[in-house]
Formats: sequence, C-alpha cells, structure tokens
Amino acid sequence: MAVKIRLKRIGAKKAPFYRVVVSDARSPRDGRFIEEIGTYNPVTQPAQVNVKEDRALYWLQTGAQPSDTVRNLFSKLGIMQKNHEAKQK
Repeated sequence: MAVKIRLKRIGAKKAPFYRVVVSDARSPRDGRFIEEIGTYNPVTQPAQVNVKEDRALYWLQTGAQPSDTVRNLFSKLGIMQKNHEAKQK
C-alpha cells in the first residue's frame, strides 16, 4: 500500500483550513485517512502550522511520501532535516 502525507481541506469557502493526514495514495483528498498528525492554517499572518513531530518522523521513516506542500511545511519546521539525519545514522 502506497502511503502519502498530505493536506485534507476542512475550511469554509474562501477560508481554507487544512489537516495534515497520513492516507492511502488511492483515497480521495478529503476521504479516509490512517492518522491525523497536525493542522495548517494559511489564513493567519504568519501561517500557523502544528504537527506532531514524532509521528511525522515515524511515518517518513516508514516510507510515507509527503506531498509537495507538506514537504515545504516540514522543511520549514525542520522535520525533513531530522529525517535526513536519522537516515544517515
């Protein structure tokens, strides 16, 4: 099963709010998911990102592929760097 870390939109029209979820790659964007690991609110200045770092690292090390947007968010939070360092050991 291919697993992805991606955003699930739950906000109203013109007021986006997202959950960072781990899901099967074949499921729809707002469909079933395996685990919710955080939230992302792009409306606030600056944008708010809350992620369970330990769970994100677990899923990355398990082989889950982040979407482009999630990869950018994780890079800004330093999660991608920690994942890279963990793979080097």
